[in-house]
Amino acid sequence: MMKEAADQPPLEIRRVAIIGAGVAGRSFALACSAAGFDVVLEDVMPANLWRAEAAYADLSKRVVAGSLELASTVEDAVRTADIAVDFVPDELESKLEIFSMIDRMAPPKTILCTPSYALSITDLASCVYRPERCVAVRGNLVRGDAVVAPAVRVLYPAAALKPIVETVRRFLCTLGLAVQAEADPDEPALIKNVLPAAL
Repeated sequence: MMKEAADQPPLEIRRVAIIGAGVAGRSFALACSAAGFDVVLEDVMPANLWRAEAAYADLSKRVVAGSLELASTVEDAVRTADIAVDFVPDELESKLEIFSMIDRMAPPKTILCTPSYALSITDLASCVYRPERCVAVRGNLVRGDAVVAPAVRVLYPAAALKPIVETVRRFLCTLGLAVQAEADPDEPALIKNVLPAAL
C-alpha cells in the first residue's frame, strides 16, 4: 500500500544522475538529454564516458537537447540530482552497494530508481534511509526508434510516497514510454494486502 503525502503534488525533475555509462546507461542518458533534462553521467571507466561524450556531441547537432555532464565519482554525479538511476549489474550485492552510496551522498530530495528484472525494490528500499523515495523499473528504458512506446512497469515498496511514484511515472512518460505503476509483487502478502483503517 503506497503512503499518502498530505496533498503533495508530484515533484519536478530537472537534474538526472545516471550511474553507469555502459550501453544501457549511455543510451538512457542521451534519451534524457534529448528530452531536455540536465544529465550527469558517471562511470569509473573513462572510455565509457568518452563514448557518451561523442554520442552527445552528435545528438546535440540534430536536436535541441538538455545538458550532459560527465562525472568520475558517484558523489559528483548525485550532488544536486532530483533522481538517480543506476545501471549497475542486476545483482543484489551491486545494487545494494550503489543504493547505499547514493543514499549517503545525494541530497534528501533525490529519488532512487533502479532498473531491475530480478530484485525486489522492497528489499533494496529496506536497506536505505529513504525507502519512501525508492522505485524499480522493469522494461526497456529507451524508446529509440520504436513506433509503439515501450511499456515499462514502475514498482514501488509499501513505504513509497504517492507523489514520488507519480513523479517517476511522469518523468518516464516524458521519455516516450508507456508507464504503469504498481506495488512490488515481491512484497510480503501481509504488507501488500493491508486494508485502510477506515474500512
